[in-house]
Amino acid sequence: MAKPDIPGVIAPPPLIYLGFLLAGWGLAELGARPGIVEAGFGWLAVEFGLDLSVRRAVALGLIVGGLLLDGMAAGLFRRRGTAVEPWKPSTVLINDGPYRLSRNPIYVGFAVTYAGLAIAMNSLTALLLLIPCLFVVDRFVIQREERYLAAKFGPAYDVYRREVRRWL
Repeated sequence: MAKPDIPGVIAPPPLIYLGFLLAGWGLAELGARPGIVEAGFGWLAVEFGLDLSVRRAVALGLIVGGLLLDGMAAGLFRRRGTAVEPWKPSTVLINDGPYRLSRNPIYVGFAVTYAGLAIAMNSLTALLLLIPCLFVVDRFVIQREERYLAAKFGPAYDVYRREVRRWL
């Protein structure tokens, strides 16, 4: 039986980011409850000490910037006729546009959007959960994608990987 022509990531990356963001929001909401505060877990509800208008501006800038980066990177995939979704086969190696600066500009865009949403929610807990989220994406999505791309595109991918950083 032939091995499927996909990287075998653990879950759709947007769902990984969304899961961590919702977990951070949920923990912050739980931490704000009176019984939880008395039990010593009120720190989960820590908010940013920013003026509302500043927080909104920062959040909006990050959200828009992240979405623009995602759109630019995904649009390049579509124009080249290859799948953006990591559960579908890749047909071409893309190494221009935002891929000149990062091997994973879509995941960078997701992270920037996530940070903006966490700030918009006024949840330091959600923002801090971006760190383990990036660990999960790096280990269980990106590493699998890179093994797949190395096997599929061989030396061309090896050269690209040596010349361009994984994140930034």
